[in-house]
This record gives sequence, structure tokens and C-alpha cells, in this order.
Amino acid sequence: MKIAVVGMGLIGGSFCRAIKKKTKHICYGWNRSPAVLQAALSEEAIDGVITDLTELRNFDLVILGFHPELTISFVEEHIDCFPKNGLTIDTCGVKESIVSVLQPLFDQAGAPFIGTHPMAGREFSGFNYSLATLYDGASFIMTPPEKADPAHIELLRNFAREVGFTRIVETDPKTHDATIAFTSQVAHVLSNAYVKSPTLKNQSGFSAGSFKDLSRVARLNSGMWTELFMMNREALIFEIDTLVKHLSQYSNALKADDREGLYTLLKEGSDLKEWSLERDAKTEIKGK
Repeated sequence: MKIAVVGMGLIGGSFCRAIKKKTKHICYGWNRSPAVLQAALSEEAIDGVITDLTELRNFDLVILGFHPELTISFVEEHIDCFPKNGLTIDTCGVKESIVSVLQPLFDQAGAPFIGTHPMAGREFSGFNYSLATLYDGASFIMTPPEKADPAHIELLRNFAREVGFTRIVETDPKTHDATIAFTSQVAHVLSNAYVKSPTLKNQSGFSAGSFKDLSRVARLNSGMWTELFMMNREALIFEIDTLVKHLSQYSNALKADDREGLYTLLKEGSDLKEWSLERDAKTEIKGK
């Protein structure tokens, strides 16, 4: 299969590296920065460079590795360049606002498109931080339209497994965004807000696993995450408000010296986490 990766930051660059390291597919790259392309060539992360975007028409799979807003503007500007006999996917962390704009454009152009979300990342961005192992053990989410060619869905399933994903999930864009607001976005908000405590100045020498776990994603690409949050406002607002409500319950129990109430709150949270671990373990066994 001949694959083009357009936009070679952390996500796109990691696809390039994984394709070259783990598959026999041919991988070409395009990026706005010539330095990134030169680095990718010298590190053998790609087989060649796309010099004219009309060349995309000849690829079997085109992977768009841009942030959400740039993904939309790039497609709008170059919609005639995408393959009609191949497949194009995006890699954005939100789906409804992306698919609702891109799907009609691709449909009108007669070029197959499926929205996807590789559930992997790092605290760092850019090609220099891309990894061939970034997708190992991760989930690959796709939101195919009802009329999607089953062959394209199967192609994506096989490709995802080849580059390291171990779980492939099919869903609709709305369900994706509501769930991602809980599993990813609100976690970044919480982590980012957590480190704003004035007590951070005393943290050195007092932190172990708990601080590292909760503060890990506080360092983020503020531009990209602003785009993602704004594109998923309603779902994220619900999760933030729900979190604030629950945090208030703990605070109120402490203020009221309510030992039994605090115990109940802690037990409820612990039990829910235990339930989720057991559910995930059963799901993984079924998946095998």
C-alpha cells in the first residue's frame, strides 16, 4: 500500500516511523517545514517527499496529521487533490465538528473519507518527539459514515493493527466527542488547573507517583488543546461542571467534619474505579 502522511508533527511523524519500522508499505511525507522533511528522510522515517499535492491522488491512503482548524482549511483549499480510488483519514481529537464539515466536501468530490482518532500522545509536540512505538497498545477510533465502503473499514482495521494499535473502536462522531470529553479533555483541564495551586512552590522533594500522575498532562500544547476544547464545548462543560459538583461534595464533608460522609464518597469512587478495571479486563479478553 502506498501511504501519504500530510502534516508530520507528533501524530503524523509517529505514523511515518511506525509504517517504516513495522510494515512493508511505502510512505511519503508532506510538511510545511522543509527541515522536518529533511529530518524524516535522513532518519529514514519516509521513503520520499511529496512535492506537488496533486500527487495525493495516486495514494491508497492519505493521513492528515494537522490540528483541527488547519485540517479543515487544508481540505477546503485542496479538496481536488485527494484520491478517488483510495481513502483519506484525519487524526483530530474531536470528530463531530470535523466530520460535519469534511464529509460533505469529500462526498461532493467523490473522494472516500473516514474520520479517525488515534488515542495516543505525549506531553511534547513536533516531529522530533515522534515515536515508532507511540501507538503500541493504544486504541484506534473511527467514525465511518453509514455509506462507507466495508473494504475501507477493513483496510483501516488491518492498518491500525499493523502500526501497533491493539483495540479498534467504531462509533459515531457525537458519541466519540461526549466520551472523549470525559476520558481525555477534562483530565487535561484538571491537571492544568491542579498545578496552579500556590503550594506548587513547595512541591520539590515532596512528590511521588500521585503528583506525577495527576500533573503529567498539565504541560500541553495550549494552541491545539484550545482548538479541541472549543470544538467540543458542550460536552466538556458538562464534564467540568460534574467534576466541580463532586469536588464540592468532598470539600463540604471536610468542612462539616463529616467523617462518615467522606468515607462514603471515597468508597464510591474506589468502587467505581474497580468496576471499570474489571470491565476493561473482560473487554480485552473478549477482544482476543
